[in-house]
Amino acid sequence: MKVISLAEAEKKAVAMEGARNVWKQVPLGGGDGSPLFSFRVFTIEPHGHTPYHVHPFEHLNYVIEGNGALVMESGQEKNIHKGDFVLVLPHEKHRYRNTSDSEPLVMICAVPKEFE
Repeated sequence: MKVISLAEAEKKAVAMEGARNVWKQVPLGGGDGSPLFSFRVFTIEPHGHTPYHVHPFEHLNYVIEGNGALVMESGQEKNIHKGDFVLVLPHEKHRYRNTSDSEPLVMICAVPKEFE
């Protein structure tokens, strides 16, 4: 068993092409012996965004703090807020964007541990 606070999890800048002002933490994952899933936490600074991306599995998210948008390949956006759960199905191209001028958008992202 493992118990860890988010403040203890190492925070690294996301260096993927198309990412802007995004940080990643992995408080629980394959390195801890998790057989199936990883919990990643992304912090997107004001006006930052993840790159457009797609993956062959579902993407389960929970917004811990802030406000933002889930942007689909078509450009359509769905507003997301603290307390929202988000499901992105396999092969749906998307990105997350922080819409705030001053507050970070912080969200948990549960994925198969291989995608950590």
